[in-house]
Amino acid sequence: MGKVKKTTKNDRTLFFVCLLIFVVVVFIVPSIQTVTTNIVNVKNSRTLRILSSYENEVVEEEVKAYAKSIDKQVSFTYMGDLDIVSELNNNSSNYDAVWISNSMWLYMLDNSYLTSDSKSISISPVVFGIKRSKALALGLVDTDVTNMDILNLVKEKKIKYVMSSVTQTNVGATAYLGFLSSLAGNPEVLTEEMLDDENLVNDLISLFSGVERVSGDESYLEDMFLNDDNYEAVIASEASLININKRLQKQNKEELYFIYPSDGVAINDSAFAYINSDEVKKETFLEIQSYLLSDDGQKMLEEKGQRTWYGGVSDNSNIKIFNPKWGIDTKKYLNVTKFPSKNVITRAINLYIEKLRKPTHVVFCLDYSGSMSGDGIEELTNAMDYILDYDKASADKLQFSENDKITVITFNYEVDDIWQAESGYNTADLIRNINNKYPVGSTALYDAIISGLDILSEDSDEYTKTIIAMTDGAVNVGTFEHLSSYYKSINSDIPIYSITFGDARESQLEEIAKLSNARVFDGKTNLLEAFKDVRGYN
Repeated sequence: MGKVKKTTKNDRTLFFVCLLIFVVVVFIVPSIQTVTTNIVNVKNSRTLRILSSYENEVVEEEVKAYAKSIDKQVSFTYMGDLDIVSELNNNSSNYDAVWISNSMWLYMLDNSYLTSDSKSISISPVVFGIKRSKALALGLVDTDVTNMDILNLVKEKKIKYVMSSVTQTNVGATAYLGFLSSLAGNPEVLTEEMLDDENLVNDLISLFSGVERVSGDESYLEDMFLNDDNYEAVIASEASLININKRLQKQNKEELYFIYPSDGVAINDSAFAYINSDEVKKETFLEIQSYLLSDDGQKMLEEKGQRTWYGGVSDNSNIKIFNPKWGIDTKKYLNVTKFPSKNVITRAINLYIEKLRKPTHVVFCLDYSGSMSGDGIEELTNAMDYILDYDKASADKLQFSENDKITVITFNYEVDDIWQAESGYNTADLIRNINNKYPVGSTALYDAIISGLDILSEDSDEYTKTIIAMTDGAVNVGTFEHLSSYYKSINSDIPIYSITFGDARESQLEEIAKLSNARVFDGKTNLLEAFKDVRGYN
């Protein structure tokens, strides 16, 4: 027989330690996780999760303060209105309420019963803001002006303007639908058949030929306009124009005069609706909604430039905010545009992309330096494949049209390749070339941008012109001073947008953005989403 091993004190200690670990892992840790989860769930159950348009950021603190005063909590998640529609179609369970600029977008939801208890919190017309001296020179001050009058001024090249994206923002889309209805003769019901009218299509093409720059973000539109004294007009909400004029006052600059077309003005009605069946959350929602519609809530909104009175007409509006010198007449009824059905809106947006939008010439400057090897080049080629493939991009209304031009410039230690497509429909060669190229060398972004500027400055002004630059590292060939000198010498308003990636030096890209009144987009987390965002700016 073998000798039986004697159990030692160390063996017993080891046994009990193992037993203790087993008990902790199997019984105690799950209990702690359950308790933690319950605590989080209790907290979430008390928090009203609001999916909101960006315009409501200015009142977030006031809403949170009111919620706290009644022992409630609210949280805000901000998106553009068109993104809100997509988010609710796919992830509505993440939210309890939606506060959207225009109630028409709620009718675009896949599930028409998703929201309930919707009420308009305030209204804001979408109008033209024109520098007062320009408005006086054109005879637009203290007189009735129609949308056709504005169209004729654009046709005669007497007015150019900037606006937010029709395909990516509420104000851009709302303005477009307002023009569409007015120029169609303000029919009782706008139909799909009316969109086939050749005269209407030609009028809208002429109207959008006056666009100088487009912003994919309504709040950035204000900054973009204010950063360039050469812009003479802007289409925006009344509340946004009021904010622009306040900022112009502080800078001792010429203010804008607002034009409210007498034959039709599009109105945003700031709809606040419930999207959850939880009765506890609904009670909180109704309390917040009641506050916003109360005298205190409405006064707070009015101070932010929102109209809060019935029908948008008031004899007692605050003239320090709704300044009559700016062309605001709150005693005058507005001829409000009627929005069409979901099918007509969808068809109208597609019509805009394919035929009405001013053609764009976009130059992509793509980094093929050695640091892009591996995941970097794979992500870049996937993103470019999405943007340039008509069917893929059209899912998010980002496709190029037949009349658009696309140039791709690749760079490493020097400008390497320049590939062009004369139509947004013919991008197969671009996609193939991008996929078949390999990274090597250093980073000559400045030289690539200069090549892009050279190409665009020689092209017709019938195009909006944009450069989209992408790099994953520090620019180590050429100098910013050389780029800056060249940019100023061509005297052209060409925005240079950049997308950060990898270890890109953001300070260098911010210099380029400031030079050209543009923006830098963060592609480090999701390059594809960054490309989607930047497409809204051209």
